[in-house]
Amino acid sequence: MAKVRFDTPMAEKQFSREEIRAMRRSYGEAGLSQLDPDPFKAFADWLLEAHENPMIIEANAMVLSTLGSDSMISTRTVLLKDISEGGFTFFTNYESRKAHAMESNEQVSLLFPWYAMERQVAIQGLVAKVSQEESHEYFATRPWGSQIGAWASHQSSPLASREELEQRYAGAAQKWPEGSVVPCPPYWGGYRVTPLSIEFWQGRYSRLHDRLRYDRAITTADWELNRYYP
Repeated sequence: MAKVRFDTPMAEKQFSREEIRAMRRSYGEAGLSQLDPDPFKAFADWLLEAHENPMIIEANAMVLSTLGSDSMISTRTVLLKDISEGGFTFFTNYESRKAHAMESNEQVSLLFPWYAMERQVAIQGLVAKVSQEESHEYFATRPWGSQIGAWASHQSSPLASREELEQRYAGAAQKWPEGSVVPCPPYWGGYRVTPLSIEFWQGRYSRLHDRLRYDRAITTADWELNRYYP
């Protein structure tokens, strides 16, 4: 019998293939009969419901997938910070792995996995940097610790030790004490994903899930909403 081992500091647990395959649950009866004709309005409604659900931690957390110049797909969680200008905006280090990937390939995907609500929203689109003014405006609203952290971290670069990172943070904190104006690093800013498709998924009984997807019409750029088999 095949075994998969999960080691923890306290104990060792083994799961058989059969036990892993038996990890399933039944979904509810909520259903997804219709959505607002405007996909951004529909998303905003779902985001608000997720934010108000005590079981959801960071409703604006989304999984960003990119394709790098090495032809490898990579994923990570980032935080949505705006829904406007026809896109989904987040901020990061322009020298990070994800930034290099987006520079080489503008096609990305986003996923909002609201498991506790048996929902997810999957987005495919094209990414581009926001203006420097928009990046600076948002950076000024960040907590002081996050601002200092942006200066301390060479994101995605090798790090010799945790102490090195702490020292860099302490150095930046000394340069810009709490209460002072911390400038936005030149290597830090925002990206906006302009969606080509936005799919809303609602879990249903017997795996008969609901999938409704908005797609951009090729000729008019208007949104077309269709239902798909689960």
